[in-house]
Amino acid sequence: MHEKYERLLERARALPPLSTAVAHPCDESSLAGAVDGARMGLIVPLLVGPGARIKSVAEKSGIDISGLEIVEAPHSQGSAARAVEVVREGRAEALMKGSLHTDELMGAVVQRDTGLRTARRISHCFVMDVPGYADVLIISDAAINIAPTLDEKMDIVQNAIDLARSLGMTEVRVAILSAMEMVNSKVPSTIEAAALCKMADRGQITGGILDGPLALDNAINAESASIKGIRSLVAGRANVLIAPDLEAGNMLAKSLSFLAHADAAGIVLGARVPIILTSRADSVTTRLASCAVASLVAQSRREGLLLKAAQNG
Repeated sequence: MHEKYERLLERARALPPLSTAVAHPCDESSLAGAVDGARMGLIVPLLVGPGARIKSVAEKSGIDISGLEIVEAPHSQGSAARAVEVVREGRAEALMKGSLHTDELMGAVVQRDTGLRTARRISHCFVMDVPGYADVLIISDAAINIAPTLDEKMDIVQNAIDLARSLGMTEVRVAILSAMEMVNSKVPSTIEAAALCKMADRGQITGGILDGPLALDNAINAESASIKGIRSLVAGRANVLIAPDLEAGNMLAKSLSFLAHADAAGIVLGARVPIILTSRADSVTTRLASCAVASLVAQSRREGLLLKAAQNG
């Protein structure tokens, strides 16, 4: 159980702890998640929010926050804005959601002048440890992009591929999901899946092997793919699943969590830094895995910047 997450944690623990601005950790769950990440050597949390309230939660919950820096902010919305500001100041290389709504945090992230936007579309990925499945399974987008356009899906796919590379996947096999594996003019997601695959052929999407449209069964089950006569490097062995929209992605991820007892670490990509999204229902293992994923993404970003500097220098 959790052997795939354990491998990620082992790799992340070999890196320096990631400086992380934790926005509004004002309940036991979010504060404990930040402290657990620090105890494991994965992150160095900067607790951003009303200091008196954070200390009160720590005292009532028996959580030791001695030695952790508190950055004052008045309320949840202010905490989100201040946490983003801390990142922009260069004091943190990651952002972590505390006990505030995701919309509040992401609202501060996407502000045009004061946020953390890049040229890339921001998207969410679940990194899932599914019992019985050989690989870590990345699912996107189940939390941010409601009904993405083809151009937005191009960024969603590229974000997921870049994440997979950061996690050490040497062959990234991307299944573009629909309800069927044949292109059908009446089902727009099948046409977009085919277009995304052609984009990859033309170098508009790089770093992964794409196939689609694929139904879920023939994306992850080799026997199903064989029965349907689908021959590709992806069918039956995908390690990245791209959902057609948020509803499908969310239901897929939650089905795996609650029916297959999978763990789901959440990460937001496409911003200047990785953003750790946790839920109050997350286990300790899942929270730590989310920190580990962010650490590996940040390390990959550092290496990319060094390479770019060397090429320009």
